[in-house]
Amino acid sequence: MADRKQAPAPETTTRVTADWSGLDISGQTHEKVMFVDLDMTEVENSGAVFSDCTFRNVKFNVSAHDGAAFVNCTFAGCKFYDARFSDCKFVGSRFNRCNFDAMKVIGGNWSLVGMAGADLRAASFQGVRMREADLTNARCQGSSLRDVDLSGAWLHGADFVECDLRGSDLSAFTPDREQLRGAIITIDQTITLAQALGLDVRAD
Repeated sequence: MADRKQAPAPETTTRVTADWSGLDISGQTHEKVMFVDLDMTEVENSGAVFSDCTFRNVKFNVSAHDGAAFVNCTFAGCKFYDARFSDCKFVGSRFNRCNFDAMKVIGGNWSLVGMAGADLRAASFQGVRMREADLTNARCQGSSLRDVDLSGAWLHGADFVECDLRGSDLSAFTPDREQLRGAIITIDQTITLAQALGLDVRAD
């Protein structure tokens, strides 16, 4: 399967460069803003909404986001060290050259995100909707994607060696294309993978 072609980033109308470290940005709304070299270290964010925004070289380190939305946004060269996103919405957003070390995502909707080639080895996702996400060539070795809805996801060339995939929807996986050696799955998930290989699975 060829890599998915991402739509061009939305045009922005405002540019912001600032130090937001340690601030509470809950409830803020931003649309078509380009954030450049913004420091969001230890930011507290409950319910803020960012739509059609671009984040370039922004630090999200040790920040906490709850019920926030980053819809159709572009993240380039951003750092998400130990950032936590709970029940957040990232639908249609795309990531390029970002660092996700120790990032934790719990719940929320990350459908249609573009994370091709992303290094997610030190990130964890739990109970997240990632339908039709582009994870082509993503590096997920040893990471955790538990109870994640990956239906319709683009996974060609992705590496899930020793990844914890328990409870996740594996219907988009083709075991002859993705690297799955040592991945942790449940008995029920083995049936899904066997059927993807064209095996005729029977009860007896």
